[in-house]
Amino acid sequence: MKIRKLFKSILRLMIDSKYRFLVLSGLGYYDSLDDEIYLKRKYQACMGCELNLDSPKTFNEKLQWLKLYDRKPEYTIMVDKYAVRKYIADTIGEEFLIPLLGVWDDPDEIDFNALPNQFVLKCNHNSGLGMCICKDKSKLDIEKVKAELRKGLKQDYYLTGREWPYKNVPRKIICEKFMQNGNDEDLIDYKFFCFNGKPKIMYIASDHAKQPKPDFFDMNFDKINMRMEDPNSEEFHVKPIYFEEMKRIATQLSSNTCFLRVDFYIINNKLFLGELTFFHMSGFAPINPKKWSYILGDWIKISG
Repeated sequence: MKIRKLFKSILRLMIDSKYRFLVLSGLGYYDSLDDEIYLKRKYQACMGCELNLDSPKTFNEKLQWLKLYDRKPEYTIMVDKYAVRKYIADTIGEEFLIPLLGVWDDPDEIDFNALPNQFVLKCNHNSGLGMCICKDKSKLDIEKVKAELRKGLKQDYYLTGREWPYKNVPRKIICEKFMQNGNDEDLIDYKFFCFNGKPKIMYIASDHAKQPKPDFFDMNFDKINMRMEDPNSEEFHVKPIYFEEMKRIATQLSSNTCFLRVDFYIINNKLFLGELTFFHMSGFAPINPKKWSYILGDWIKISG
């Protein structure tokens, strides 16, 4: 079975140019490509159509345009999971921050004996590679955790999707308090899509669920018939207790941006900020029904 699967992968690599580009780009073969050329090729491979940068119309097209032409220095701070903490504290208050337990430049600097039994380790400049969610320190393979963190630190996250804000983030390891709602396994994410400083839609899901099923809502908390990469759920969602507060904070944090996704958690009846993201799914997630791709695209006002 493994040999057959390997053979199919090799065959596909030989005959499918789009698949070949995605595989080789993941291995760093196209790191030296100009950003615009790279994005056009990756967009074709992921979305199955050409990227229109001269007159972008859809949500994903405009995100690619923003990668190339909307480059403000403060964006680097906003995507840095360490540096953004001061920005958040100064803008909306430090009470919305998940407690920080430590920050280091190298895994060997971490004193695991000083950490609590549960914690979360992650790199500040990427999206998951190297992360360790520790629920029981006595079962932790510390050398393996360090090895994974080194992999994370080496990753040039900017190159994977040419998301410019990540290019110059000083790479560090941060440790945050492990947060949990009672005995729930996964925290619920509340992600607000803000267009030119105004939240327009949000979705509810869990990033760390094995099979995330996000549901989209408008700002009246009416469910929207829309999906992106993952299927919708069949759950009935009650309006979050901090819905209006999340809208207010999202508006405040997204001012002076063309598009920003502002993520929240509600943990034990308290509101926390997750992260700030300029390019949802790096702008490579098909939207269905297709009309929503144009509606969301129209909400992003760009000039150029």
